[in-house]
Amino acid sequence: MNADLKDILFLDIETVGCTDNYDSLSDRLKVQWARKSNFFKQRDDQQTDEDLFYERAGIYAEFGKIIVIGIGRYTENENGELGLKVKSLYNDDEKKLLQEFKTVVEKMEVSTKLCAHNGKEFDFPYLSRRMLVNEIPLPSVLNLAGKKTWEIPHLDTMELWKFGDYKHYTSLDLLATIFNIPSSKGEIDGSQVNEVYYKEKNLKKIADYCLGDVIAVAQLYLKMKGFPIIATQNIVS
Repeated sequence: MNADLKDILFLDIETVGCTDNYDSLSDRLKVQWARKSNFFKQRDDQQTDEDLFYERAGIYAEFGKIIVIGIGRYTENENGELGLKVKSLYNDDEKKLLQEFKTVVEKMEVSTKLCAHNGKEFDFPYLSRRMLVNEIPLPSVLNLAGKKTWEIPHLDTMELWKFGDYKHYTSLDLLATIFNIPSSKGEIDGSQVNEVYYKEKNLKKIADYCLGDVIAVAQLYLKMKGFPIIATQNIVS
């Protein structure tokens, strides 16, 4: 396997608000959410703090929780063909989910790097923050304390696409489109995760959706490194 493709763990997380019942929040947390929501309320916005909590709390690690972590790694068969093995970790109990993820990454090579789309802004810090909230010591691959920039084992396909243009945001779906990567979109999209989780109570549906994004990120990374994408038959779930 090419050195550029070794020891990479691709991942994507799915998050929801910490509760579907705003009234169950403590008074202290309600005050903090009111302060947070004021930053993105429009002047003529008629939405209440409760409305905004249901729509947006999952974006913020202080008010949300992780319910799914999709992971994937490149493989190579006996014929030297590149493949991809993916798996979804999911649990209603966030602490158990994060402990399972920690066990997975701690079994990997010391040289393992994490890769996600917008991972440096979202997935990696969100994982780290929720681990601390759940009193789980950070695995070395997420513990950045004292590390220099070039020592941080994190890759980000969105950052690779920026080429130094720090004001530029490009979605995974758009990049998959222009690189002719099969769509990661399934029955739902990110905006529906909270509803599917709390109203439909279908965690498996969200886990399957998450794996689509993991596959898309792994395929996008190949394109960015000048390699062809992996054939569907060589992707194993």
